[in-house]
Amino acid sequence: MQREQLADFLRRRREAIRPAEVGLADGPRRRTAGLRREEVARLAGISVDYVVRLEQGRSSQPSAQLLSALARALRLSDDERAHLFHLAGHQAPLGAGTARQARAGLLRMLDLLGDTPALVMSDLGEVLAQNRSAELMNGDHTRFTGDRRYLTYRWFTEPDARAVLSDEDMEHRSRQMVADLRAVAGRRAGEPEVERLVKRLLADSDEFRRMWADHEVKVRRSDRKSFLHPRVGRLTMDCETLVTPDLGQQLLVLTPADDDTRERLALLRVVGVEEFSV
Repeated sequence: MQREQLADFLRRRREAIRPAEVGLADGPRRRTAGLRREEVARLAGISVDYVVRLEQGRSSQPSAQLLSALARALRLSDDERAHLFHLAGHQAPLGAGTARQARAGLLRMLDLLGDTPALVMSDLGEVLAQNRSAELMNGDHTRFTGDRRYLTYRWFTEPDARAVLSDEDMEHRSRQMVADLRAVAGRRAGEPEVERLVKRLLADSDEFRRMWADHEVKVRRSDRKSFLHPRVGRLTMDCETLVTPDLGQQLLVLTPADDDTRERLALLRVVGVEEFSV
C-alpha cells in the first residue's frame, strides 16, 4: 500500500470535482475548491474521520468494497479506478468486475438528471447506481448480493419483487426480461456469469423456463411502465434506455407520462423514502 501516493491522489481528485458534478449546490460560502471531505464521506457512505485519515496517510488498508465506494463518490474513470486500487495495494478489478462499477460518465449524467428518476444497470440487470428520485420511487436496489443482485432473478423467484407494478404489466414485463436476457446470452455466449444466471433461473422458476423455451429476443430501448407506489399510488412512467457502446451498461431514465404522475412525483419528494422489503 502506497499511503502517501494514495493520500495525494484522493485529495487531488476530491479538489478537482465541482459540487454540481455530483448534484450538490455550490453555495455562497464554499471555500473548498472541490468537494468537502464530509461530502465525499456522505457520497461514499463512510465516516468523515476515515476520509481525513486516508488523505493524511494515516489509515489502515482500505477494503476493495470501500475503494469501490470512493471511486463512485469521486466519479473516477476506469483508469483512475484501477490506479486507486493499485495505490491501496489491491488487484484492480478486471473483466466482469469492472463492468459491475458504474462508469464515471454515466454517474455524472445520473447527477445532472436531478429530480428525474434514473439508474445505471448492467446488461444482466444489476443496478449499479441510482439517484435519489429513483430510490424514492422504487427503493434501494444497489444493496442486494449474490443472485438477488440481478433484477431478473428477483422478478422470477420472489413474488414481492412484482409488488411495484400493476397486474396488467406482469406478463409483458416478464417476457421483456426474458427476451432481453436472451439477447445478452447470445452476445456474451460462453461467459460463466451469464450461463450461471440462466441456469439458476431455469432451475428456480417454471415461468422463466416456459418463456425461455419460446426463444424471444429483444433488447429493451423504450417502454411505458405503471408503478404502484405504497404512498402516492399509480405512477405512469416513460422509460428510455441509453446504452454504452459495448452494450455492457445502460442508463435508464424515467419521465412522468401524464400530469397526475408529475404531481405524485412532486409529492413523493416531500414525503420521503418508503421502506421496501424486496
